[in-house]
Amino acid sequence: MRQVLYVFLTVVLGLALLLVVEEMPPFGDENNPAHNLVSQRYLDRGVEETGSQNIVTSIITDYRAFDTLGEVTVLFAAIAAVLTVLNRLRLGVHSPDDRERGYSDEDAGDFNS
Repeated sequence: MRQVLYVFLTVVLGLALLLVVEEMPPFGDENNPAHNLVSQRYLDRGVEETGSQNIVTSIITDYRAFDTLGEVTVLFAAIAAVLTVLNRLRLGVHSPDDRERGYSDEDAGDFNS
């Protein structure tokens, strides 16, 4: 019964995605949302609205500040996770599951030295 539910949900999701793709404007069309007036407004009023002489800096730090903050947060979380895993390997720290499987501190190999 569970597999039938998974198949049904997969088909529904696939159909929804196909409908969304069907409604997208053609690639390169001049009426695409990417080619609207927002970019022209950034260029025309960026200096006076943000006070920055560098248009790239004004877009990143003022107009798209929350987007940039989100990207930096994701990068920070990824780096913290990698450093945590590497530190656990270096210290030879094992989880209780590892000990049940028969791993010992000697199995850490070069990471312990």
